[in-house]
Amino acid sequence: MSLSSAAIVGLELVAARAWPAARVDALGGWRLYASSGFSGRINACWPLEDPGLAPDTALDTVEGWYAERHLPPLFKVVESACAPGDLTSRLAARGYRARTETIMMTGPATGGDHPDVEVVDQVDDTFARVFAATAHDPADARERLETLARIPHPRAFARAAVDGEPAAIGAGASEGDWTGIFAMRTDPRFRRRGLARQVLDRLLASAANAGATRAWLQVESDNPGAIALYRAAGFTEAYRYLYWER
Repeated sequence: MSLSSAAIVGLELVAARAWPAARVDALGGWRLYASSGFSGRINACWPLEDPGLAPDTALDTVEGWYAERHLPPLFKVVESACAPGDLTSRLAARGYRARTETIMMTGPATGGDHPDVEVVDQVDDTFARVFAATAHDPADARERLETLARIPHPRAFARAAVDGEPAAIGAGASEGDWTGIFAMRTDPRFRRRGLARQVLDRLLASAANAGATRAWLQVESDNPGAIALYRAAGFTEAYRYLYWER
């Protein structure tokens, strides 16, 4: 799937609202997001449209904004839809380097029902327990759980159980025709049982009931297992982005 620059910007803004940062600001058409410093999407500047300032002045302003919040400056860049077009060259000249290539995938919001997957509209203890069991850093997990709790309605939190024990989770956020998929996690004890696909199916079915027809999700390019799962569900690559850090 090939999207125009305008369509990419539109989908990026949907994605930003679906995964809301603790602090939000704007510099013209650049969006500035800050939380606790872990999840890249909510701790980075998204340079989507004209910042309304000379490029170097805009970069200085962003660096100052993050310094005031005791966070390192970070830029989330879709190179085919950023302003100015030579932004990555300017970042490189300042000592920034690219990392964490991520694929935005889109697909149909069509799923199915699974009797062992329950969907609720709140982050509860059961959901949080599976999330914590798959986390590498408690502070990172806390920031992400706080973000999940801020997802606007209509939203869905799915939980798959094995013999009554919580085993896999996922979250969804719908806006208009779109639904976004997040926080797909499976407890290590229950992997390779098809639970992630069941959770994905249930989230997509729930989103379709809320009026969504299309779905999007983000997956790091070095995660072939997850990419294969999403392709099997009908998702294809729409574009990629990189984080630029100094």
